[in-house]
Amino acid sequence: MSVLKITEVSKLFGATRAVDSFSLTVEDGELVCLLGPSGSGKSTLLRMVGGFAQPTAGSISIDGEEIIHLPPEKRPTGMVFQSHALWTHMNVFKNLAFGLKLRKLPKDEIDRKVEEVLELVGLSGYGGRLTHQLSGGQQQRVALARSLVLEPKILLLDEPFASLDQHLRERLREEVRDIQQRLKITTLFVTHGQDEALALADRIVVMRDGKTEQVGRPDIVYREPATPFVAGFIGTMNLIKGDVSNKAFNRAGFTVPLDVADGPIMLAVRPESLDLTVANGAGQAKVHRVTDYGTHGLVDMDLPDGERLKSMVGHPDMFSAGQSVNLKPTAIAAYRDNKLVHRSQ
Repeated sequence: MSVLKITEVSKLFGATRAVDSFSLTVEDGELVCLLGPSGSGKSTLLRMVGGFAQPTAGSISIDGEEIIHLPPEKRPTGMVFQSHALWTHMNVFKNLAFGLKLRKLPKDEIDRKVEEVLELVGLSGYGGRLTHQLSGGQQQRVALARSLVLEPKILLLDEPFASLDQHLRERLREEVRDIQQRLKITTLFVTHGQDEALALADRIVVMRDGKTEQVGRPDIVYREPATPFVAGFIGTMNLIKGDVSNKAFNRAGFTVPLDVADGPIMLAVRPESLDLTVANGAGQAKVHRVTDYGTHGLVDMDLPDGERLKSMVGHPDMFSAGQSVNLKPTAIAAYRDNKLVHRSQ
């Protein structure tokens, strides 16, 4: 059992509060993603767990034991950085064996552990290669193996795929998820990529300004965003400011029944939840651009006041620039004063 508990942790850099009273428990075998824009505090938080930064306040424990006083090499954590941080003067085997040698393990045990972890990450037979002879994806596998060979209780991943191209990034994240599930290792993963968080995580923690905006399963965070920030940050979202009067939302002729109190409000509609039909005559919006992605199309359109909306369509060939269209949301959320006040699915 390996449980990571972060309690009321803060980090100040001068007068700047990078992390603000943050609390989170990562359960045994769980993979949790810290997701947020640059400057949200997610990497700072991960570095504090790994021992590479000292909290200003708060507690960090693993299996009930406080670890804040321990240096990185004494903590039961393994950290994989975006930059790989491999020793270029050593071959792959020596990179992986270094930490084991510091622990004074017998040579035959070191050899066995290194070969096992190389097989785990799909690099059997690469032990004699120098790191600069490897591709970016292979180097990242070595960085992962170097952490795993020490058998940490907690695996920490700091945007490990950020420097890789999209196809390699997608393949590696699937491999990492398979390895994590096979080893059942408790993992905290930092990313600013929504697709990575949605594809990898058991739970997502959306961070903003050093605080938690929402914590939940990927499907819940995507379908039921708690705040306008989460709604706009996770995936693509139409966020439309307007007014409610007589139980109807209105923005430049785009009206939606909405049973909330009168006043200004923010309406959130996913592109896949905004149905389009070609209007006979003047419609609610005018098509600006149609993009065909093969599997689906994305229609950009403008309301009469210039507000730009997006709709996902199954047959993009039915629409063209300049067409008048009518809109019908099939699922909406509404926010007032940064709080969710209405949702319909």
